Amino acid sequence: MSLSRTGDLVAAAREAGEGVGAFNVITVEHAEGIVAGAELAGAPAILQISQNAVRHHLGRVEPLAAACALIAEAARVPIALHLDHVDDLGLLHRAADAGFSSVMYDASHLEYADNLTATRSAADWAHEHGLWLEAELGEVGGKDGVHSPTARTDPGEAVAYVADTGVDALAVAVGSSHAMTTKSASLDIGLVAKLRAAVPVPLVLHGSSGVLEEDLRRAVAAGLTKINVGTQLNVAFTAAVRRSLTDETLTDPRKYLRPAREAVTETIAQIIRTLTTR
Repeated sequence: MSLSRTGDLVAAAREAGEGVGAFNVITVEHAEGIVAGAELAGAPAILQISQNAVRHHLGRVEPLAAACALIAEAARVPIALHLDHVDDLGLLHRAADAGFSSVMYDASHLEYADNLTATRSAADWAHEHGLWLEAELGEVGGKDGVHSPTARTDPGEAVAYVADTGVDALAVAVGSSHAMTTKSASLDIGLVAKLRAAVPVPLVLHGSSGVLEEDLRRAVAAGLTKINVGTQLNVAFTAAVRRSLTDETLTDPRKYLRPAREAVTETIAQIIRTLTTR
């Protein structure tokens, strides 16, 4: 199957009232496990590589992106490739040639006016080069700003931001937070519904690892479409590696990376079933 486009997968999920999972890739094993999990669930998925993951790979996005594209092309379900949380314009401008169909441009750390200007410019560039662009507003309050679990996206501001920037999707603050290792986030489902009614583009949830399955189902039903997951995969991956390394004679990385990949596969299949009710 050929590599799919993020915008097409998100549009189809939104039309169906379902969610599409966007899963963080750090290693090739992550990508293989994600695709195997999507195949097991019989539903599409998005492989996303963050700017932080690119830094881990010595600043070179192309090798991991090429591996992801080849894995996606061999998949039995639609798979897209997304570049996540980018604030480096140089990296943004390499996205199209590296095989990505979409980018999340992150100017949320800037003051609102500066965020708007930077995101408008990024969206214009992305659209000229055939890329779908996701972005998010900034938020005053909480030491982590928009990524604080106490932050909330204002529907009126969201409508204006989307109109003024021309973005294709909006990441919203509704109670989740990045890097959560416990399922203790409390989503504001009522706010999700208000945002869905007001905002004309698909809504994205970051920090989904801290959300209970039941709450994810409710959030998707209320209007969230692209659901980002990273930490939950790393928890499963690392736990499997730890179990393998209790054997102190083990030296072959394949002996601990294989069960780690399988743990990712099982986790992905469960998440996708939650998002699609399949």
